[in-house]
Amino acid sequence: MPPTVIIEPSSLDFSRVLLSREEIGKFNPQRFEFQLLDGVVLMDHEARKYAGYYDAREDAWWVRGHIPGRPIMPGVVMIECAAQMASLVAHHLLDDLGFLGFSGVSDVKFRGVVTPPARFILVGQALEVKRRRVICATQGFVDGEMVYEGVITGMPI
Repeated sequence: MPPTVIIEPSSLDFSRVLLSREEIGKFNPQRFEFQLLDGVVLMDHEARKYAGYYDAREDAWWVRGHIPGRPIMPGVVMIECAAQMASLVAHHLLDDLGFLGFSGVSDVKFRGVVTPPARFILVGQALEVKRRRVICATQGFVDGEMVYEGVITGMPI
């Protein structure tokens, strides 16, 4: 039985990008191949819900080797996308946070594959936001289908 959807992807307006790749880089220190988020389209601070995306391109660094002839986005890359989104949310909810490191992941399920070219839409909700720990429920979608879900935990390092 699939989980309850945090935010229905079809309800999001991708023509209204709130944070671009460059603006995300002001909060998250990942660069080059590991700067994964391409945009943020929802930041609801009151409900602690958010949405963004990663465009899985045919020239992405992981495509050549993960699985030649039939590239599939690695699950760890899906998790890293979700962790970067959770970090961004934490920076918007807490002042002067510093670097938020990825400290845990739980309840992960992969329900489908991401094959380029595809837009991997991330939605989530912050479950706990404290100076010492941030916990976010996350889900990933491609073409309206949930392909990933998991709970991300981060802590300042």
